[in-house]
Amino acid sequence: MIFQISLIAGAGLIAQSDMVREIISASGTIGLLIVVLSLFMVAMIIEHLLTLRASSQIPRGMTDLLRQAIEEKRIVDASQACADQDCLLGQIMSAGLEELPMGFAAVEKSMEDACQEQSARLLRKIEYLSVIGTIAPMLGLLGTVWGMILAFMEFEQKANPQVAELAPGIYKALVTTLEGLSVAIPALAFYAYFRNRVDELVARAARTAEHIFAELRRRQQLERRSVKGGQSPSSATNSASEHRPRIPPVALERDV
Repeated sequence: MIFQISLIAGAGLIAQSDMVREIISASGTIGLLIVVLSLFMVAMIIEHLLTLRASSQIPRGMTDLLRQAIEEKRIVDASQACADQDCLLGQIMSAGLEELPMGFAAVEKSMEDACQEQSARLLRKIEYLSVIGTIAPMLGLLGTVWGMILAFMEFEQKANPQVAELAPGIYKALVTTLEGLSVAIPALAFYAYFRNRVDELVARAARTAEHIFAELRRRQQLERRSVKGGQSPSSATNSASEHRPRIPPVALERDV
């Protein structure tokens, strides 16, 4: 069914190709600028669709690697893994690992600053879609105003111009408005989608980084408590397990 719909749509585009070609040629230089903007828009949309994915910004394999390295206290290996793979999670984790000797308060502050920095960086990249969505209709309006000026100049050159003589000028004037809106609408729509996508990815990366550091933080807290109490970390863990309330066995009564 989808294949049939695609064939029908493709046939319709082929049938209207002459009309589309005529519209583009009628728009003149301003229309050519709008077409160039549309090409940039399509290229940026494709790029952001490929880069703003959870699999590329928060790789599953990298998450498991960092969690294992930090649990085994291989901080150098974890930092190297973050440096080797340039992604959102790697940038946030790298900022946290640099402040690890200063304590987890400094780690959380550093990761928070990294989240804000990476969010601003990604938002700056998609900001060009908003710029295109703003400039394209303005160019279309400029072409419309210029075409209307040329059309109404017929009144000055001729005493009683016919409507048929004014129609081509008005038609060419309105073409640029159509082209500008055709570029602005998808540009602004994808800009809103990618902006929400960036916020979602940054939040997920921050939660993932916190989960990765959680086990190391828990172990350090146990070590501090054991040092204060004069016990080794293993004995502190064993003593904590010994003091857990035990569930008494329940005897099953059977009817004889």
